[in-house]
Amino acid sequence: MRFLLGLVGVVALLVLGAWALGLVTLNQTQVARAPDVKVEGGQAPGFAVNVATVELGTENKTVAVPTVHVTKPGDPRQDAPAK
Repeated sequence: MRFLLGLVGVVALLVLGAWALGLVTLNQTQVARAPDVKVEGGQAPGFAVNVATVELGTENKTVAVPTVHVTKPGDPRQDAPAK
């Protein structure tokens, strides 16, 4: 089995090498066309689905937000370090 797999790999490499060197060319001679298919009758399946109920609403609340003070280095308003 290993030998067969190795042989297929070597053949594939040889074909790719021949194609890369221009020894093998592929030219399409005929345009592909999907087959004509006729479908008649039939019925789609029916499903009964029970899903959860989700209720959305709004509520007004007061939230305490912390105050943030930012001082940049070299800002003259910055307090002198404690000694």
